[in-house]
Amino acid sequence: MLEGIISGVSTALSFQNLIMVVAGCLLGTFIGMLPGLGPMSIIAIMIPVAIKIGDPSAALILLAGVYYGAIFGGSTSSILINAPGVAGTVATSFDGYPMARQGKAGKALTIAAIASFSGGTIGAILLMGFAPALSSVALLFHSAEYFALMVVGLSAIAAFAGTGKVAKALLMTVIGLILATVGESALFNAPRFTMGIMDLQSGFSFITLAMALFALPEALYLVLDPKRGATKESGEIKELRITKEEAKSITPVIGRQSIQGFLIGVMPGAGATIASFLGYAVERNIAKGEEQDAFGKGSIKGLAAPETANNAACTGSFVPLLTLGIPGSGTTAILLGALIALNVQPGPRLMIDNPSIFWAVIISMYIGNVVLLILNLPLIPYIAKLLAIPRNYLIPLILFFTMIGAYIGQNNATELLILVGLGVFATVMRFADYPLAPLLIGFILGGMLENNFARAVNLTDGVAFMWERPMTAVLLLIGLTLIFLPAYRRRRARLLQKGVAQGD
Repeated sequence: MLEGIISGVSTALSFQNLIMVVAGCLLGTFIGMLPGLGPMSIIAIMIPVAIKIGDPSAALILLAGVYYGAIFGGSTSSILINAPGVAGTVATSFDGYPMARQGKAGKALTIAAIASFSGGTIGAILLMGFAPALSSVALLFHSAEYFALMVVGLSAIAAFAGTGKVAKALLMTVIGLILATVGESALFNAPRFTMGIMDLQSGFSFITLAMALFALPEALYLVLDPKRGATKESGEIKELRITKEEAKSITPVIGRQSIQGFLIGVMPGAGATIASFLGYAVERNIAKGEEQDAFGKGSIKGLAAPETANNAACTGSFVPLLTLGIPGSGTTAILLGALIALNVQPGPRLMIDNPSIFWAVIISMYIGNVVLLILNLPLIPYIAKLLAIPRNYLIPLILFFTMIGAYIGQNNATELLILVGLGVFATVMRFADYPLAPLLIGFILGGMLENNFARAVNLTDGVAFMWERPMTAVLLLIGLTLIFLPAYRRRRARLLQKGVAQGD
């Protein structure tokens, strides 16, 4: 192992591979900042370029740099214009965008950069130390465990509901699950609920739904409420640095979510999206008093948690890819295809047969996270000035990225009609004070929930797997706890207030 690490260090520090790290990080960050593109499309486009490079380690370092660079940079559009084009940065917008509206865009971008760097770096350390052992843990997860994991992810709705909105959040989650059933599933070839529209056979696009729920309503709000435009307070770039108290506050959050996010990323099929949602949910549930009330209104903990978790999970997703040859997400599936095209067979013997490739990729992640931090921190004052754009220019800019992002996702005009329809629906729901995040969570997890539940039922001839498989039962109990814990805490707080009032 030591010889492999030394070989990997020398490979990663070669001039060619250092150039690949910087190029991948630059390209990934830029793509991540543009809502609608995402790492999957750019990595797919770059596979021929990677093959032309010839050197498998250099090619994989380049593609990996694009991947975690896009996750690193994906927070920018979420924070500044509330347009999360990457699923893993949806939760970032819940507190990042309110901070930007409060004139703290620079501070929000700084916290996002520090949390992303910390999550990615700690994830790389864990990847180097525990990759062989964690590969055996990943093999313990089957359809039943993945179904339970999806239930845990859905239980995060309690964290996004807000006070007195649990019923509304449940309704929005159900709508999201319904939207996830449109189109062909992995179990049935026949299209479902498409109303005869050919373009719906592949279902609704995540990008279209994310833009319709967050970016389009924001543009409409800017029209309906001019005071939400670029005011002196929101346009002025200030508070770029975080204070010692704020650093002390987010340090334990970063530590917890680096480990939790990495472990979720190790599980094939989980990925950065679930890690970010669960990270946000866990931190909100363990927060107390005023800190918990601040979530969704510009909490620095609410921003640091998903940003740390999604970058750690991005690193963790390389465990099943490199050690088992199992892609944990669409992006790592494309990376798997690139590896095979380069005549590199990922799996248990990769560490033995090609140690220089295995360890070079891991070492490059350390270097890549440092490069990303160096690239992003000096640019924060300039990126944050996007909010200083006058409202009559900002609205067309948001609409342009929204339309382009939705169109690129499916390359058909029907997607634009769906975008407008869902955008109007989201705006009405927002006026009615319904939380929109649970709908997106239900949509993202709905397909995986259905497919894994069906496979588990087929394998066990019933639902007995829920209590017969210990790991499944434990995960389901965790999910139930996350759902009922907020209600229990509110009831306990009311009883304490009642007792204090009676004592007076």
